[in-house]
Amino acid sequence: MTETALSSPEDIAAMTERAREVIRLNIEALDALERSIDVSLARAADVIMSRPGYVVVTGMGKSGHIGGKIAATLASTGTNAFFVHPAEMSHGDLGMLRPDVTVLALSNSGESRELRDPLIYCQRNGIPVIAITQRPTSFLGRNAAVCLTMPKVAEACPNGLAPTTSTLMSLALGDALAMVLMDRRGFTALDFGLHHPGGALGMSLQSVREWMGDNAAAPAAVPTTASFSEVVSAVTEGRKGAVAVLNADGTLGGIVTDGDIRRAFQRDINALQAADIMSPNPITVDPDARMSDVVDLLTANKISNLFVVEDGRPTAIVHIAELMQAGYVS
Repeated sequence: MTETALSSPEDIAAMTERAREVIRLNIEALDALERSIDVSLARAADVIMSRPGYVVVTGMGKSGHIGGKIAATLASTGTNAFFVHPAEMSHGDLGMLRPDVTVLALSNSGESRELRDPLIYCQRNGIPVIAITQRPTSFLGRNAAVCLTMPKVAEACPNGLAPTTSTLMSLALGDALAMVLMDRRGFTALDFGLHHPGGALGMSLQSVREWMGDNAAAPAAVPTTASFSEVVSAVTEGRKGAVAVLNADGTLGGIVTDGDIRRAFQRDINALQAADIMSPNPITVDPDARMSDVVDLLTANKISNLFVVEDGRPTAIVHIAELMQAGYVS
């Protein structure tokens, strides 16, 4: 394995200062962008809100990468959107531009050759274009219904070539538009969670019924008259550290946990039945409750498990170890 020569203290200091300079330039660019925000952004939001179709985001090169992220942010916060590569549009993907869509096009110079065909198509078909560019007089700016103009600031690249501050401003402006639209739509945390079922928020907003699925195993259960040995066997076989104690009509009468069994050994276990050692009126949850409610109940009451009860009957048992393994509890 080849060893890498360590930089000298002078080189380390120079690289550190250069990195800080880049960050400062980015901060200055964002400050300038904030000061430049005007009525155009609200007009862009109005255009999007007035159109029933998708927002189609497009851009070439680094602007395209930023556009992909903006499309994802829009889609996850209530505005239907997707990214289409401008060059692909010229080879058939213009068919994605239905009459009811809005196009959001990104180009720092506004003169990207690949954008010309899509922009001309939009003009011919009455599809409004929202531009993000530094040059409102460019081909893109002139063909846009609304131009979100970024301030002219220096790139962090020493040659002024690699997009740096300009892409950061494009990203920030796209985020600003997405958040304004999110507010306009009244998009809530619940809505956000439904769009993110794989994330922590989405998981917490799942209902217990959704968590159970179609094949939830019925919890281990015994009648109130079950002997102590029958209770122990049921707890062991259920592998959840608890067993439901059922009334004669099948409704939940109580719960017996590992702790209840340990405490029962202080008494004459041969004479005990399930009703004698159970905890009556256990904490339960409805199948339509949120998983976040389940976590709150387990945590607040310092218990390891609880029953899911429907029409008074236990249909499943939730154990905190399972929730931790699945990522519901950190």
